[in-house]
Amino acid sequence: MAKSTVRRQTVDLSAYPDLVVIYLGMRVNELRGLATLIKFGPKISAAVAAKPDGLLLHEPVFYSLFPPNVGMRQYWRDFQSLETWSRSLPHQDWWIGFVRDSGGTGFWHETYFKRGGMEAIYDDIHVPLGLSAFAGAITAKGAMFSARKRAGVQGEAAVRSPVSESELDRSR
Repeated sequence: MAKSTVRRQTVDLSAYPDLVVIYLGMRVNELRGLATLIKFGPKISAAVAAKPDGLLLHEPVFYSLFPPNVGMRQYWRDFQSLETWSRSLPHQDWWIGFVRDSGGTGFWHETYFKRGGMEAIYDDIHVPLGLSAFAGAITAKGAMFSARKRAGVQGEAAVRSPVSESELDRSR
C-alpha cells in the first residue's frame, strides 16, 4: 500500500479580528424533550437560511445519542452581531418560551473570542458538560447573568435582553 502525504493547511483570520465562535446545544432531559428538540430543527434551519447579519458559518453538531444532545457551531463576525441577533426575533421568542417552559430540555452555549476570553451558560442542564465539567458551575446572577458581562465585553448592548434577570426570577 502506498503512503499518502499529509496535506497541512491553516487559515488566515486577519480579516476577522473580532471573530466569535459559539457552540450551542439542546439536551433532552425528559421524554417530552424529544418533541421539543425535533420541533426546533426547522426553526433553526429557517433562521440560518435568513442569513443573519454577521453569521459567517453555521454547522450542525451531534454531541450524544443517549441522552440526545444536538446543536450547532457558529462563526460570527463579531460579538455585536451575535448579541443583536440573539436579542431579536425569532431567537427572542425562543428564549422567552424556554424560560416559561423548557419543554423537557436543557440549553447550553459556550462562546470563544479570537481576541481572548470565553463565556458559557447552562440552563436546565442537570449534569456537568463542557466547561462546567471541570470548572464547576455557579448561579448566573448579577454580573454573571449576561453573556456580555460574563465575557468582559465592554459597552452596553444595542438591544435589550428579551428576559431580564428579575423577570426570570419571577417566572420560577
